[in-house]
Amino acid sequence: MNKRFIRGLIHRLPQNTMSRTMGKITASRLSRLAIHRYVKHYRIDLSAVEKPLKEYRSLKDFFTRRLKPEARPIAQGADVVVSPVDGTVSQMGKIAQGTLFQAKGKVYSVAELLGDDNEMAARFCGGQFITIYLSPRDYHRIHMPVDGRLERYTYLPGRLYPVNQLGVEHVEKLFARNERLITYIDSQQFGHVALVKVGALFVGSVKVAYGTATTNVRNGRQISDAIAGKPQYEKGRELGWFEFGSTVILLFEPGRIEWTEGIKEGRSLFMGQRLATKRAGL
Repeated sequence: MNKRFIRGLIHRLPQNTMSRTMGKITASRLSRLAIHRYVKHYRIDLSAVEKPLKEYRSLKDFFTRRLKPEARPIAQGADVVVSPVDGTVSQMGKIAQGTLFQAKGKVYSVAELLGDDNEMAARFCGGQFITIYLSPRDYHRIHMPVDGRLERYTYLPGRLYPVNQLGVEHVEKLFARNERLITYIDSQQFGHVALVKVGALFVGSVKVAYGTATTNVRNGRQISDAIAGKPQYEKGRELGWFEFGSTVILLFEPGRIEWTEGIKEGRSLFMGQRLATKRAGL
């Protein structure tokens, strides 16, 4: 199958409609019959799962499962950044000249990722980013990477291209074109941090714990608003969840962090695992 055909097929799929339909199917009571097969196919570790399988009402209910608290210990220290999700590092590095790497030969700008919010984009130029891909087998709850106040959020409607290797290699500026739900965190230790939750094909929606914002709604429009009360969330606290596999991108201001040794592209991560520390001298 040649690249031109694959690229054309990806662009022509009715992605948003397909994803809403999948969301309804996986939420149905009948879908619970597929849970055992899903677990076996993706080799999911049930010892970490919060409840017995028989208590999950649907495949979506299982997919958005919580884990036992001891299954994901949170790396301690006020100067430590932790992974907000289980997943695999697909790209990471410096936001050089306002751009981020998507894949070999493909880049996109931080301004595009943030919905042309040039003021916020300027904060992160010259900073650091990490892109973490969540496969269907991963735990899909999203947690705080640092201690901080939830300042505001932005919802950006868009396409729902697949975010797996196929999409990353064949869709230009993929993460700046798919639907996004961005949470901006103000951290005493790390300054402003952007946690970008990227929608994908078959992601019914992205939910957050701090309000009613969601993705993949019909006739969606861009929304950017302050989060009521600007609540303080501790590192590791649940922030939201995906209703199918997707991607998280973290953005940090310049000079704020140093990556932990061993964190690199292709590395598998657990939520709560140490990602970075506060840069020495700050």
